[in-house]
Amino acid sequence: MDVEPDWLVWAREIQAIAQTGLTFSENPYDRERYEALRALSARIFAARTSALAERIETLFEGETGYATPKIDVRAAVFDESDRLLMVREVADQHRWTLPGGWADVNLTTAENAIKEVVEESGYRVGVTKLAALWDRTRQRHPNGVFSCAKVFFLCDLLGGEATASLETSEVGWFAEGCVPSDLSVGRVTSGQISRMFEHRRNPELATDFE
Repeated sequence: MDVEPDWLVWAREIQAIAQTGLTFSENPYDRERYEALRALSARIFAARTSALAERIETLFEGETGYATPKIDVRAAVFDESDRLLMVREVADQHRWTLPGGWADVNLTTAENAIKEVVEESGYRVGVTKLAALWDRTRQRHPNGVFSCAKVFFLCDLLGGEATASLETSEVGWFAEGCVPSDLSVGRVTSGQISRMFEHRRNPELATDFE
């Protein structure tokens, strides 16, 4: 995947400046300027994508407070045969990914990972290691509107049974050489999956970051 284009980096930064400015500024003239910056960012996104500027600006209006990266959690669950748990993501044409999603409030990132596994696969797991904390852009995922930090946990299987959900259409276990090629690359890449197998083989590996 290519590095993000300059226009995306700049438009995202403009949106973040506008969001943070609207959070802390009380001066009505400054607020007008920040709202204009937010609209400008939306127009840039619209000019480079198929989305309407109005729709993008509505999305931006829902973002309040100091602008920070969003948190995506992923669970690398292994069974006793060192097979990796994967699910088909309905929202991405039923492509395969590790269980996970946006982190919910009032839960730790590890608790979020456990919750996502239960909801998407039917299995109960225990977190054993923080394997990676990666920036989505640096990992060359498809371009996204907002900055995102991706948190990967190693997990052991505790129980349960394969159960698809509204979000997933299939649940499967895969040995290292048999991982599906039709991945939901917005959620996980083949390189990240390979790295999870490396962490499984060598639990003493340091947590990956950046």
